[in-house]
Amino acid sequence: MHQPPKRALIVIDVQNEYVTGNLRIEYPDVHSSLANIASAMDSARAAGIPVVVVQHLAAADSPLFARGSHNAELHPLIRDRPHTLRIEKTMASALTGTGLGQWLRERDIDTLSVVGYMTHNCDDATVRQASHEGWRVELLHDAAGSPPYRNALGEATAEEIHRVFTVVMHTGFAAVVSTEQWQAAVKSGSALAADSIYESNQRALAAR
Repeated sequence: MHQPPKRALIVIDVQNEYVTGNLRIEYPDVHSSLANIASAMDSARAAGIPVVVVQHLAAADSPLFARGSHNAELHPLIRDRPHTLRIEKTMASALTGTGLGQWLRERDIDTLSVVGYMTHNCDDATVRQASHEGWRVELLHDAAGSPPYRNALGEATAEEIHRVFTVVMHTGFAAVVSTEQWQAAVKSGSALAADSIYESNQRALAAR
């Protein structure tokens, strides 16, 4: 019989910048994802799962996440909820330069459940690093989100960015599930599984 996962909930960069600031999340609807993040935090606390709150900070004169600014502060829904550990970061991954990995290993955590922003940037970087370093990883797709981009290579809507990154992550880097599915797995003590590159590709070919 398999042991139930020993999870930690990693709440990434749920800051005012993404809600009312200069980098607003557009897909999924930010108020819906905020509610799901808060719900996941409440479920984690009820289940005795450690909750790690991560805050991204940049230089005081940065256009995004400026240290000391209102936009860089944690959103009240997150700030006012209990958490086990709070860390600051300056790189995309919550595991780079923060000591988080050591903290998790000291507590025998084997599964990281990721929520927060942005799907394609700090979530993705954390998910990939965690997967490479040997953790099982889960991403709650409706408790994350993206903004739109346009640059010299073209443009992509928030929905396109979020959808493509979650599809790719689910091929092996993480089990990408809804908040409701994650809460059911927490309640039952069961693990969640990612798909595979091969199976994902074969289904796409078969659907042509």
